[in-house]
Amino acid sequence: MCGIAGIFNADRTRSVDGTACAAMAATLRHRGPDDAGSFTAPGVALGFTRLSIIDLGGGNQPHSNEDESVVSVCNGEIYNHKALRAELAAHGHRFCSQCDVEVLVHLYEQDGTALANRLNGQFAFAVYDSTRHRLILGRDQTGIAPLFYTQVGGALVFGSEIKALLAHPGVERRVNLRGLDQILTFPGLRSPTTMFEGIHALPPGHLLVADGSGIAVTQYWDLVYPEAATTRESDPAPYVDRLETILLASVERRLQADVAVGLYISGGLDSGLIGALAKRAAPGHRFESFSITFPDAAIDERAQQRRMVADLGTRHHEIEFSPDDIARRLRDAVIAAEAPLKESYNTCSLALSALVREAGHKVVLTGEGADELFGGYVGYRLDAAGGSPRGVTDGIEALLEEELRAGLWGDPNFFYERDYCLFRDAKAGLYAPTLAAGLATFDATRETAVDHRRIVGRAKLHQRSYADFKLRMADHLLADHGDRVAYAHSVEARYPFLDAELIDFVRTIPPGLLVRNNSEKWLLRQVAARYLPPELARREKFGFVAPGAAYLLQQKIDWVEDLLSPDRLRRQNYFDADAVQRLRAQQLSGGARPNATFDTDVLMLVLTFGLFLDAFGLPDRA
Repeated sequence: MCGIAGIFNADRTRSVDGTACAAMAATLRHRGPDDAGSFTAPGVALGFTRLSIIDLGGGNQPHSNEDESVVSVCNGEIYNHKALRAELAAHGHRFCSQCDVEVLVHLYEQDGTALANRLNGQFAFAVYDSTRHRLILGRDQTGIAPLFYTQVGGALVFGSEIKALLAHPGVERRVNLRGLDQILTFPGLRSPTTMFEGIHALPPGHLLVADGSGIAVTQYWDLVYPEAATTRESDPAPYVDRLETILLASVERRLQADVAVGLYISGGLDSGLIGALAKRAAPGHRFESFSITFPDAAIDERAQQRRMVADLGTRHHEIEFSPDDIARRLRDAVIAAEAPLKESYNTCSLALSALVREAGHKVVLTGEGADELFGGYVGYRLDAAGGSPRGVTDGIEALLEEELRAGLWGDPNFFYERDYCLFRDAKAGLYAPTLAAGLATFDATRETAVDHRRIVGRAKLHQRSYADFKLRMADHLLADHGDRVAYAHSVEARYPFLDAELIDFVRTIPPGLLVRNNSEKWLLRQVAARYLPPELARREKFGFVAPGAAYLLQQKIDWVEDLLSPDRLRRQNYFDADAVQRLRAQQLSGGARPNATFDTDVLMLVLTFGLFLDAFGLPDRA
C-alpha cells in the first residue's frame, strides 16, 4: 500500500521545505490515490499517499506513538502485525487504529533500530525519532517495496519512487553509466545502483540511519545458505509436509485485507498453487482471477489458464494482448520502471494490472519468487545434471575469465549466464567511442557482483539461487516487472513465495530435493500434486517471451525509427550509431536475432534508453 516521501536535515535548526515534500508526495498518487497525509517538524518533513487496504476508515498515515515523539510512514504490509500488536499492547503500548503498520512506532520504542528483524511483510518505512532527531529508513528482506534516497545541500531526500526525488528542486538529472552497464551486463540493476547519478536504492534487507553523526547504511538480513559440506540427501516426506504447512500460512497472511484480494493465473505451477492454497484458506469464498492471453499460439497459455480457473471456480477476467499493444505501452513501461528495459513483457504486466484495477480490485496474489528459491530456471536443471555450460575452458581466455569470475563471485568456477571477458569486448563495441574509452570506470564486471561469503563453499544450486536472488529478483522482477507496473494502476501485488518464514525454511532443504530426476522445482511439485490437476502440477516451466525489438522494427513506427536514427544516437553520444545500424539491419533481414532465453536484446535496450532519456528529461553526453 501507498507511497512515501520525505526530507531530513541532521541540523534541526535548518528549515526543511514542506512545499517541496508535498510536491514529491504528489508524484506518488498512483501508489496511493485514496488519501494523503503529512508531518513537518524542525529539520524534517514526511509525505504520504494512501492505497487503503486495511482499516479503511482509520488507517491513514503518518502514525505516531503515545506522546508523538516517534512518527512513521510506511509503504507496505506487516503480515505478522496481529501478533506484534498483542505483544506490544501487553507491554503497555496504546494503539489508535487497526492499521497493520501502526506497530512500527511502538516496535521502534521497544526494539530501536532492531525493529526490522521482527517484521514479516513487504515494506519500506521511515521512522522519525524527534527525541534523538534521528531518521530510520528500512526496506524488506527481499526488496518487494522500493525505497530511494539522495542528498541535497546536506539534506537527505527519499521516496518510494525516483519520480518523487526528481520533484525536489535541488535534485539533478544525470545518467548513471554504472546503472546502464549493469542492465546491459546482468539481468538488471543491482541495489544501491540506479539509472540516476547520485540517487541510490536502499538495498533489500538494509536500514539507513541518519542523524547528527551522518548517514549509515547497514544490513540486517541476507539469504544465507549452508556450507555445501553440511547438506545431505534426506527423506523428502517431512520436507513436503512442512513446505505445505508454511506455504498455506503464507497465503493466509496475504489474504489479510478489508478489500477483495484477487489472483493472478498464468497457467503455470506457481500461480496455480497459490490460487489453490487461497481456495483452501478461504473455503466458500469465490475469488476473482486475472490472466493475459495472446493471439500467437506459440506463447499463449489460455488453455492451461482456463483449466486452472475451472478447478478453482474463480470469477475470471482475461485480456488478449496483441503485439501492437507493445508499441502503445512501451513508453509507459519505461516511465514506471524508471529505467531502460531489455524486454517488452513489462507492457503485458501493465495491461494485466490495468485489468485488475478495472475490475475494482486493489490487491492481487502472484506466484513470483518461486523460481529463484526452488530451482525453477533451466540453469538449475543443467547444474544438477552436470551439463551447465562452463564457458571458455582453455587458453589465456579461460585464465582471464576465471580471474574475472573470482572477482565477481569469489569462485572462479561459478558460471553465471555468460563469459564476461568476451562480453566486455562486445560492450565496448556498442558504446559510443568516447564512452567506450572510459569503460573501465563504469564496467559492471570490474566490481564485486555479490557478497562472496554467500557463494564460496556453497552447493551449485545455492550459488545460482543466491546470484539470482541478488541480480534478478529484487531490482528487476520485483521492481520493473512487479511493484512498478502494479502500482502504475494502484494495485498492490503480494508474494506468498517470498514470505520470511518460508525463505528461512527453504534454506534448510537439501538441494537434491529441489531439482531431482531432471525436474525443476521437484519438491514444490510434490506439494502442488496435492492441489492441482496432474497435468498442471507436472507441467514444465513455460518460458514466456514477448516480441522484441525486431517486431517493432518491422512495423516501421515513426518514433522507433527516430529513436534509432544515427543523428539522434550521435547527438546523445551514449551508443555507437554505426554499431546500432548494423544490428538494426541484421534484425530486419532476419539474421542475428537474440536467443529469447539466453541473449540480450541489445536493440530493445537502446530503444528504451532513448525513451528513458526523453521521459525523464536527461541530457545528452557532451
